[in-house]
This record gives sequence, C-alpha cells and structure tokens, in this order.
Amino acid sequence: MKVLSDLKTVVKSRFYSKLRGGKVRCELCERRCRIPPGEYGYCKTRVNIDGELFTVVYGYLSALESRPIEVKPFFHYHPGSTALTFSTWSCNFDCPWCQNHGLSKTAPKLEVAKFTPPKTVVEIALRNGDDGLCASFQEPTLLTDYNLEVFKLGSKVGLYSCYVSNGYMTEKVLTSLKEAGMDGLKIDVKGDPETYLKYCGGIDVYKVWKNAEKAKTMGFHVEIVNLIVTGVNDDEACLRFIVENHIKRLGVDTPIHFTRYYPAFKFSNPPTPVDKLVEAYQIAKKAGIKFPYIGNVLGHPLEDTYCPNCGKRLIKRFGFKVVDYKVTDDGKCPYCREEIPIRT
Repeated sequence: MKVLSDLKTVVKSRFYSKLRGGKVRCELCERRCRIPPGEYGYCKTRVNIDGELFTVVYGYLSALESRPIEVKPFFHYHPGSTALTFSTWSCNFDCPWCQNHGLSKTAPKLEVAKFTPPKTVVEIALRNGDDGLCASFQEPTLLTDYNLEVFKLGSKVGLYSCYVSNGYMTEKVLTSLKEAGMDGLKIDVKGDPETYLKYCGGIDVYKVWKNAEKAKTMGFHVEIVNLIVTGVNDDEACLRFIVENHIKRLGVDTPIHFTRYYPAFKFSNPPTPVDKLVEAYQIAKKAGIKFPYIGNVLGHPLEDTYCPNCGKRLIKRFGFKVVDYKVTDDGKCPYCREEIPIRT
C-alpha cells in the first residue's frame, strides 16, 4: 500500500475513528463503514492503509464547469448566478435510475488520476466570472476532505459554496462544511422508507430528513428535490410522506421541487407524466407548502415563483435562465410586501 499512499490524490481523511485489529470506522456518511486494513469502504473512495483512513479522490476531479445555479435546482439561493461546479467519482447510494451514472457509478481509477489543487478551482471560478462554487454531479460528500479547502479559499474571495447531495453525510461533516463557509444544501429525497430500502442500498430515509432538519437549524439554505420515477415513488402515499416530512422538519417556507425522470442507467420505465408532477405540486400546495415547483419541463409555469400571499408571479424562468425578477432588494413581494425567503 506504500505506492498508493504516495499519490497526490491519496490523503489522510479527517472523518474516521480507529477500531481494534487495525480496522477503522469511516465517519463520512451514515453507512459508517468498518474497513479492515487494505480494504475499501462501500463507496470505493476511502481505503484503510495500515490502520489509517485515506481518501483516494483528493483533488481527483471528474468534471469542472460553470453552470447556472438553477440547474441544481436552487430557486431561492443566489438566483440568476453561476457556480463553478465540480465532482469526483462514485457514490454511496445504488439508485438504478441515476441521471449522472457515468460519474456516480464509476469507481476511481488511480492509475490515471490527476491532481487539481484547491486554489486552482477558485482561480478558475474567478476567471470565469462565477459567483460561487458547487460540488455536484455525483455525491459530493465523498469529496468533502477536498471541498473543505476549496470552500475556505472561496469564501475569502467572496464566492458562495453549496452541495447538491443525497443528504446522507454525518453531522460531523455537516458541521465542518458550515465552518468552511458552505451555506447552501440541496437534498434529493428519493421517496419513502420502502423506496430507499428497495432501490438505494438499504439507506435510512429518516437520517436524510434528520440531516435536512439539522442543516436548516445550522443556518444552511436548504431546498428539497424529489425526482418522481415512474412506477417507483409516484403513488399518492409516497408523495404525501415526502410532503408531510418536509413540513414537519423544514417548514412551509422551504422550497420543494418535483422533477421529471427520464430513462437512464438500469431503468427503462417511461418518463414521468407532467400530470403526475402537477399532482405532486398540488398535494404540496394544499398541504401548505408556499414554494413548491415542478422541474425538467421546459417553460412550464410551475417552474416560476409566485407570491404565496397575493399570487403574483415574482420570478419567471425559462429553462435554467431567470428572465424576469421582481423580488425587492429587501426580499419582499413588490405588490403586497409579503416576505419571500431568498438568499442572495
């Protein structure tokens, strides 16, 4: 293992504890893998080298590009801005319909790994004219040791930082990200407990909701996304489970997006009918959520932001572009002065 530890992308992790017999417990995500010497954890990005836990993807980037923040989707977080978005490889979930499976279902290939220094990411963002940084595409929790350094550097030059995540990180990771300057968290909620157990590799959905709630209380801007997969999580009971937990844990002011699935990876089920997205929107709206949205439906009016008090349209979007923005500088509806929770 000595050759492996000499690679620039192989760095000792901050998130683990030592166990007997040279084993370690990874404390990056709630799987909390117990890893024997010489073995990898579930996600294939953490390895036990002589009783110490190392990340093998420190600065090993699979993608790096400027993207509108609305792509994530974030609709109430720096609207109209762009974020330099980056990722590594692999995932800690097993979703068979993954829309980014080319990255999330590929294990790191250390023989071809190239190291990108944290400062380089920040320099590229500034050169591109980006407003922030976003770890996305695959599960960013797996890149956290690296992201902490990137975000610290970014915050010093005025860049915001955010995650597009499945929400299964440990509280220790969440706290470290907050301390590094990250303040935006979009969490994908896959469905009800049965959905997670059957399709995502035995994940506990209540730990996802717990993290969302904890992030909100810590001061993160949180938005929830539910990709509605045909025949998987599109029944009314599942949708109501999501809406009820959203209200209970995050409140009615937190945005929720119901987005359209398209066949990908191992799944060939037909695309989500738009009527099903509208049904989910209506369930959320009738339950009291002030800012429900549908997504992946180009030009649909339910991708726009409306005042929950007077009903006037405040933000018009087309695709991932903001084409009209009427929220006042002090975060209010210009027509009735209702407060609109948007972080800028």
